[in-house]
Amino acid sequence: MMLRPVRLVLLALLALAGPSIAPARAFETAAREAILIDDTTGTVLFEKNADQRMPPSSMSKMITVYMLFSRLAEGALSLDDTFPVSEKAWRKGGSKMFVEVGKRVRVEDLIQGIVVQSGNDAAIVAAEGMAGSEAAFVTELNTLAKRLGMTRSTFKNASGWPEEGHLTIARDLATLAHHTIHDFPQYYHYYGEKSFTYNGIRQGNRNPLLYRNAGADGLKTGHTQSGGYGLTASAVRDGRRLILVMNGLDSVRARARESERLLEYGFREFTNYTLFKAGDTVANADVWLGETATVPLVIGEDLVVTLARRARSEMTVTAVYQGPIPTPIKKGQRLATLRIVAPNTAPIERPLIAGRAVGKLAAFRRLEAAVSYLLWGPSAR
Repeated sequence: MMLRPVRLVLLALLALAGPSIAPARAFETAAREAILIDDTTGTVLFEKNADQRMPPSSMSKMITVYMLFSRLAEGALSLDDTFPVSEKAWRKGGSKMFVEVGKRVRVEDLIQGIVVQSGNDAAIVAAEGMAGSEAAFVTELNTLAKRLGMTRSTFKNASGWPEEGHLTIARDLATLAHHTIHDFPQYYHYYGEKSFTYNGIRQGNRNPLLYRNAGADGLKTGHTQSGGYGLTASAVRDGRRLILVMNGLDSVRARARESERLLEYGFREFTNYTLFKAGDTVANADVWLGETATVPLVIGEDLVVTLARRARSEMTVTAVYQGPIPTPIKKGQRLATLRIVAPNTAPIERPLIAGRAVGKLAAFRRLEAAVSYLLWGPSAR
């Protein structure tokens, strides 16, 4: 028996589509670096210099907060624990929470002081409280960054204060945002707070999207002279979450305008399609000398794809395998590959497994079945 490549085009899925039209429209932004990602599928909807190293400014504070969230989740810290304020933290310039030297600050207040008020002083208090010194904390940050998959990031301090070599990329910040949202849903709400008052001083969150009808619920702004104005943001509409990172803008107004425009583009031009649920039979593959003529090809997990609304009509979905498949076949055995192809989208592939076991025919029936298959094909059985 000779195995042959088999490609089953699943035409039923194409009924999702209307007339053939062009893919998503091109988009331009004034941001120097940018990336927009569908959080569910990880599909990149837009990118511009997304792997170019850049100063992240106060967007760096997200990884300091991630460390705080980690310690809270582990039980090593509680929201009511306190850290002392050093003179170094008290003297730090730039945006401030206005902590007072020699006093102690609650961890929850520090989180809000970092997230809402973008306090450089608060970030240093947190770093020193967790690691003894900011330098020791930075060593931990860089180890954490690598573990999270932030492969192009190097941190030199806890706050994002301009320092030579303190660099990241937009793609890494999007990775950090994704982990923050999904690793610590119990604490993520702090990123959506619009204001926080500490020491009698009320300050508003600098994230412009929180004040617009954009579905935004976080994360963090940043600004330095060399990095320009930046924002890492996330928004949810109709259960679909997008993550946006942009940097290198020339003003607060441009940051607000461009971030809203890019999110609107992502929600308007793209959508998610659930093609299969876990356990669905995608196709039936021919079997060689088996107790049944076919075996169901099953997908093991939900398959959701993000496509441009204007591109889905050209989507093709195929099951690819070497067939007929020899027996015996074990349930759960990988047998085929599901392949989805659409314009301007990287091919998507998922394994297909046997939905049931198929035993080999008894010896006296194999010759009859083999001759029948060779003469008449699988339909003879």
